[in-house]
Amino acid sequence: MNASLILQRVRTTAILVCLGLAAAAAAVSHGQARVVVGVLAGGFLVGVSSWLLASGVTDVVDSMMPRTGESARLARRSRLVMTAKLAGRYALLALLAYVMIARLRLHPLGLLVGASSIVAAVAIEAVRFLLKKTR
Repeated sequence: MNASLILQRVRTTAILVCLGLAAAAAAVSHGQARVVVGVLAGGFLVGVSSWLLASGVTDVVDSMMPRTGESARLARRSRLVMTAKLAGRYALLALLAYVMIARLRLHPLGLLVGASSIVAAVAIEAVRFLLKKTR
């Protein structure tokens, strides 16, 4: 199975899991918007994290390609830029989490439940893969 197809299935499953968890949170919390929005915001946060991670991995792979001469000098500079981008990405995630918890006052457990949607999605896809393999 193609890796990009698997990643796309995990992303789609994560979105569906997050929406299901938000519906469950609405039922359990008797419709408290702070909890439901917290779950959705946690899913958004993990989605942004996944996207930033994917672009960071692409940068790392591109920077590891062998180069010579002028290209090698530019590659070293590229690694410095890549490191700065990576630090900026994690700073962005920290800022988003801060805004969600401290400024928007979203429920921290809701954020955690929403962020766990990616873990549940990977588990679901692993079970699907194993079931398909045993047939």
